[in-house]
Amino acid sequence: MICLKRLIKFPSVFYRLQTLKRSFSGSLMEHFEEDLVEALKDVVKAGSWQCVGDAGKLKSPCTKFYADDGEHIVLVHTDDGRYWAMDSSCPHEGGPLDQGDIEDLGDGKLALVCPWHYFDFSLETGASSSGLQNQVYDVRVVDGKVYINTQSNLSRYPVPVTKTAKTDASLPGEINSASSENTLCFWATKILCTPDPQEKVKLTKEVQHWWDTGKITEIGECAPPAQPSRIDKLTVVQPGKIKRGKGGTQASRIALLHSLANIEQWAIDLSWDIIARFSSVQLSTGDSMPRQFFSDFVKVAGDEAKHYDLLEQRIKDLGSSFGSLPVHNGLWQSATETSHDLLSRLAIVHMVHEARGLDVHPQTLSRFAAQNDTDSVKILEIIYTDEITHVAAGLRWFTYICSKEERHCLTTFHDLVKLHFRGYLKPPFNTEGRKTAGMTEEWYVPLVKPAS
Repeated sequence: MICLKRLIKFPSVFYRLQTLKRSFSGSLMEHFEEDLVEALKDVVKAGSWQCVGDAGKLKSPCTKFYADDGEHIVLVHTDDGRYWAMDSSCPHEGGPLDQGDIEDLGDGKLALVCPWHYFDFSLETGASSSGLQNQVYDVRVVDGKVYINTQSNLSRYPVPVTKTAKTDASLPGEINSASSENTLCFWATKILCTPDPQEKVKLTKEVQHWWDTGKITEIGECAPPAQPSRIDKLTVVQPGKIKRGKGGTQASRIALLHSLANIEQWAIDLSWDIIARFSSVQLSTGDSMPRQFFSDFVKVAGDEAKHYDLLEQRIKDLGSSFGSLPVHNGLWQSATETSHDLLSRLAIVHMVHEARGLDVHPQTLSRFAAQNDTDSVKILEIIYTDEITHVAAGLRWFTYICSKEERHCLTTFHDLVKLHFRGYLKPPFNTEGRKTAGMTEEWYVPLVKPAS
């Protein structure tokens, strides 16, 4: 006979059996206990309850648990003593929800707010007012122990990950750091080392003009910095330290525009970094990247500079300025993670992160439209139109390299995303916007978490 206590790791089943046990006694109880356990075997097997610790030791508002499949979970403890759980990676751009704030959205409904871009996620359903959806998990407390219903194996400590060797489209062993001022890479590196965002924008526009008109003709070689420079007065904090205003206020719109301007400044740098860092890349065929590759990303850099300019001016029109709020540098993590490999950089930055920007555009636009902020709406529409071409550029050069090196495009993309991106891609997807960029569903749907 199976002992009831062997079912303690399945809290819902154990609770029901304990209730029944109190209703019977003696041999009658033994008969019912054995039959009931047999009848519930399928239910028990289907469950995946994991004990994550003593409730008395899990009183922090947010506790991160690391999963063996990379889909880490944040356990949330609210003031009323209840526990909730959801994926710890924000569906938008992978922000750390375990460093977010818990907010009351009204009527007692609580949400966890991403510290990067202020998207809220209902603790109960995982739904966001932005239209995004996060995965939530059932949580139970049984005999002072906290259990989460997940098929992943959880740990309080990071799970070691074995990285595979870098792919063929990689950097040469040495890079010449002395480059003529009349080369594209010299100016790309200079812009990366320029801390003032207005000067960065000005230089970007000038270099784009010089390249387009033939004043600069050589690509050159130059070692880019490990991380772009930023002005001293810009307060850079850990993502979890960034606070948000309440929805629907001018202050919250300024905060969101400020966050977008921060993204665009990083996007300028990412465009120049891919030019400088991979200027001498050689494919497995021995070929270098064609001139059009560099022209495409000069254009991307120019677009991002234009976006920053528009956003900064709009922030000023609303009575604030860029730098008046703290920012984070979490978005550079993907650049560091993929600094060794061009295919990985194209996959993660341009085909995952930039495509995710297309996904959240409709919801972001609706936030400003609901407040009749037509000036901001016009700026967001300009950014959206340009970002489609940026995703298309990433896709075009990714498939170009795969074709040259006789790789299977989809398999290579899926493998690189699994290697360098945290967790699964999460719906909803802007299918129309992605399709316009050339990214059809076979690129991203296989990277969605399978239904359990």
